[in-house]
Amino acid sequence: MKTNKYKNIAYQVIDLEIQALKKLRKSINNSFVQAVNAIVKCQSKVILCGVGKSYLIASKIAATLSSVGCPSFSISANDCSHGNLGSISKKDLLILISNSGETQELKPVIKYANRNKITLIGIVSKKNSLLHKASDIKLNIPEVKEAGLGIVPTSSTCEQLAIGDCLAVAALNKKRFSRHNFKEFHPSGSLGAKLKTVEDLMMSGSKIPFINENSNMKKALKLITEKKLGILIATNKKNLTTGIITDGQIRRSSQRNKSLIDLLVKKIMTKNPISVDKEMLAVKSLSIMSEKKITSLCVHKKNKPKKTIGVIHIHNILDGNIS
Repeated sequence: MKTNKYKNIAYQVIDLEIQALKKLRKSINNSFVQAVNAIVKCQSKVILCGVGKSYLIASKIAATLSSVGCPSFSISANDCSHGNLGSISKKDLLILISNSGETQELKPVIKYANRNKITLIGIVSKKNSLLHKASDIKLNIPEVKEAGLGIVPTSSTCEQLAIGDCLAVAALNKKRFSRHNFKEFHPSGSLGAKLKTVEDLMMSGSKIPFINENSNMKKALKLITEKKLGILIATNKKNLTTGIITDGQIRRSSQRNKSLIDLLVKKIMTKNPISVDKEMLAVKSLSIMSEKKITSLCVHKKNKPKKTIGVIHIHNILDGNIS
């Protein structure tokens, strides 16, 4: 019975938070648009500040904003009365988060912002609060019922977290922040691996095993042994890619042709090899290899598939921790 009791508690908490988010959705207005514009136009840092649970939410929002190209950091209102107000400059944008808007620790921060004409965005529930009255941009989040004795910050912090995500994603879109930009701030970990492009992993320059299509297979055999990639990229006199030769093809051809070394590359090669754009996500190129049951792809840029600028091998992808 206790198991069901605890499950029901979980359902109740989730239901309350869903209701809170539905109320938040209805509350989005032009003030939200003003806040997004202020964040994107900020020429310095976006500083998020709160007390207790709201400070923890502020830290998460600051991290998210920074990850989408809006330099941000969080400070605790408790520390601001002991010197941290000095970290806020006149060019900064200040976002204060408080459910009541009357928290004592926020008052010095509010006065400092107003006195120095620092743009202040207030994320607050109480419309008659000090924070609401003092804010240049007022983001009012609806008053909601908290889970856990009706007083534990749960539904309200869920709203705060959600409005922060909304601000970050809206700013991302306004800045036209791309996957490529996002990747620059996430070079490591599983997320960084997922965002790697073909260009990040491909072999280029002298590592590309080019051979002229009119060369004989004697030369091709020597080159494929030297390059140790198991493939050769055939080109014509205009240096455009015309085909690809794999070591598997060579073995099969040697069984059919006693004088293999005298044949021309273009007689053995597979014409019009698959080529992918350098901006393609590496994980997608792996999918193509799996589907076509091949181990290498030619790489081009823009709309020039015949102009090979690189080669990506399945080993490059696996070495990049992509699966």
